[in-house]
Order: sequence, then C-alpha cells, then structure tokens
Amino acid sequence: MSSEAVTTVYQVTGMTCGHCEGAVSEEIGALDGVDSVKAVASTGQVTVVSTAPLDDEAVRAAVDEAGYELVGRA
Repeated sequence: MSSEAVTTVYQVTGMTCGHCEGAVSEEIGALDGVDSVKAVASTGQVTVVSTAPLDDEAVRAAVDEAGYELVGRA
C-alpha cells in the first residue's frame, strides 16, 4: 500500500450483521482504486482505504447495489 493512500469513513444505514458487512465490503471493494474496506454493522461505519479519493456517487451506487443506504461521510 502506498503512503499516499486515502482513508475515508462513510456512514451506511441498514447493516445489522456480518453478512451485511460482507455485502457492503464486496461492492465497495470492487470499485477501482480501493485497497481495503472495513464495514462495522454496530456503528454503521464503513472505512475505505483507496489509492485516490473516491467519487461519492460511485460509493453510493455500490452501497445501493448491496441493498443499503449511504448517509454520507462520517
């Protein structure tokens, strides 16, 4: 991972379990430039490490595809 990695925390509603975390992580993880994703259902926070800032609409579309709602950046 490069030293120029960008870490962004998003707030997502609707996640209740490990399966939810996996679904959100898988969809966001498929976006170009994403190095890692950590979703935590108990807080609704999704931490994304990427090689460059991500387009918020691309992240929103990925979360929607997983069946959840992106509230915004935490």
